[in-house]
Parts: sequence; C-alpha cells; structure tokens
Amino acid sequence: MICLNDRYDVNHLDPLVLVVGPTAVGKSAVAIELAKRFNGEIISGDSMQVYRGMDIGTAKLPFAAQGGIPHHLIDILDPDQPFSVAEFQRRVTRLIPEIIKRGRLPILVGGTGLYVRAVTDHYEFSEEAGTPRLRNELKAKAAAMGPVAFHALLQKLDPKAAGYIHVNDEKRIIRALEVYYLTGRPQSEFHYAALVPQPKYRLAPIALTMERQELYHRIDLRATNMIKSGLVEEVKGLIAKGYAPTLPAMQGLGYRQIVGYFRGDYDLARALYLIQRDTRRFAKRQYTWFRRDARLIWFATDVSNHNDLINHIQKTIEKIRGGI
Repeated sequence: MICLNDRYDVNHLDPLVLVVGPTAVGKSAVAIELAKRFNGEIISGDSMQVYRGMDIGTAKLPFAAQGGIPHHLIDILDPDQPFSVAEFQRRVTRLIPEIIKRGRLPILVGGTGLYVRAVTDHYEFSEEAGTPRLRNELKAKAAAMGPVAFHALLQKLDPKAAGYIHVNDEKRIIRALEVYYLTGRPQSEFHYAALVPQPKYRLAPIALTMERQELYHRIDLRATNMIKSGLVEEVKGLIAKGYAPTLPAMQGLGYRQIVGYFRGDYDLARALYLIQRDTRRFAKRQYTWFRRDARLIWFATDVSNHNDLINHIQKTIEKIRGGI
C-alpha cells in the first residue's frame, strides 16, 4: 500500500505515528512497544479515558502497565465536565510539537475514529464546538422528536451516516449532526482520505486487526473481567459522588448498561450480555470507519509471535519516507 505521504514532500512536517483499530484488538500493547523502540510518548485517542474515576469500564491501563512511557489525555477531567472533538483536536495539536521538542516521537493511539481524523485531517470547528450548547440543543431535540423522527433528521442531512448509525443510537446521531452543523459537511465525508490533499503530519498510519471471532471472544472475556474487577462498584461510586447517570460520560459503553441494572431494568447477567453485545457492535462500526481510510496500513495482532509483529511494524514505520 502506498501511504498518502508519498505523494507530497512531507519532510518539513512534524512526524506522527497512528495506532488505531477496534476495541480489544491490542492497541495499547503495540503502542507501548513502539514507544520504547522509537523513544515515543503516547497520546490517548479515546473519548472516554479522559475522565477520572472511570477506569474499569474504559479499559484504562493502570500506571504500572504503561511501561514507563508518558501517556497524555488520560484522567484530565471529571465525569461531569464537557469534552468535545474540537477540544480534543486543540489539545492534541498543542501536544504534538511539545513532544517533538523533547526529542520524542508522538504516537496517537485510539479507536474513536472521529477524534483521530480531527487531528490528522483538516477539520475546522467553530468555537461553539468547545461548549455543550449545541449538544444540549440536539439532546433536547432528540427528546422532543423521538428516535425515529430524530434519525430521519440525520437521514435528510447525511444519508450515508444514517445508513450505518442505528435509529436508537442517539449519542452517535448527535455526534454526526454536530459535525454537520459545525462544519457544513456530512460526517460521512470525513470517512474518506484526503478531503484536503496536503497532509498535516509526516504520518505513519498503523491499523490493527484480528480474526473477527477471536476479537469478539476477547471483547466478551474483557467485559466479564470488568464485572469481576468491580465495574458495578465503580459505577455505584460515581453515582455516590453525585455524577448523574444521565451525564454523557455515564452513557459510555459499560456504564449505561450498569446504570440500567441499578434502575432495575434487568439483572446483572443481562447487563453483562448487553455490554458484550453492544461492544461487539461498536467494534464493527469502528471497522467500518477505519476501513474507509485508504492511508491505513493494516497488521493482524492474532499472531503467534508478538515480537515478530512489532518488528514488522517497526520496519514499516522506518520505511515511510526514509523513517520518521
């Protein structure tokens, strides 16, 4: 595969390694090994790991497992503080040159596709994107219209996005509508590479995958381990601290299902099933997003020798424009 970087003189641009892919595919382990080899620092591209106290449900790496590698944009906000793709873009755009000035390589790691693309591509957000006003307006509209009519609004403005976002997935419908209202373009357009041809960074775009049934097995096992490790207690503690179950942060995967359990909507076994099912569906949507980016260079992580995988990725990064 030819990287988009090869079509331009990018030697003057700041280097940036991407490690992206679906949840549970092993991004963190790969990124840490690459950071050790390239003297790198990791920037989390996860929209939920920014929140303090939300550790188990976000599969946040404990400090001891970070391999001595600096990690950024983890535990920077309380769960009731707003966070948007525009704020993420601003923070990462500042972080990258700071990391480079320290003589280290920035490695952006995550599965939140819109957040990653907001950094690598030429997204422009208005100042309003940094406030909760638009999101609150859309939430109110969703409540007033109902799921079918609200989805129909997305269908009118962005038919392609409506095609892959479920009618009941209010959070993703709102995100897609935010992109439309803030940029004037459908979110689905941003699934494709090179809307603005000139790259922003000297990019090494690594994507990770594995056989689908193995990935789903890992997702199911991880959800089970989250329950065993205290996810129920984590959510109970957040609510006890005054964080409302209706907060956007509390609607993330794992958290909203446990909230439903606390409401008495179903038992814990059903909550676990819903976490597993919804996470598998989320992984499928992540694949859909990332597969449409022709720049990404894919590697399978379900291999017998992890060190061979890292060596292969390392050589690929070094070959991109003579190394970065």
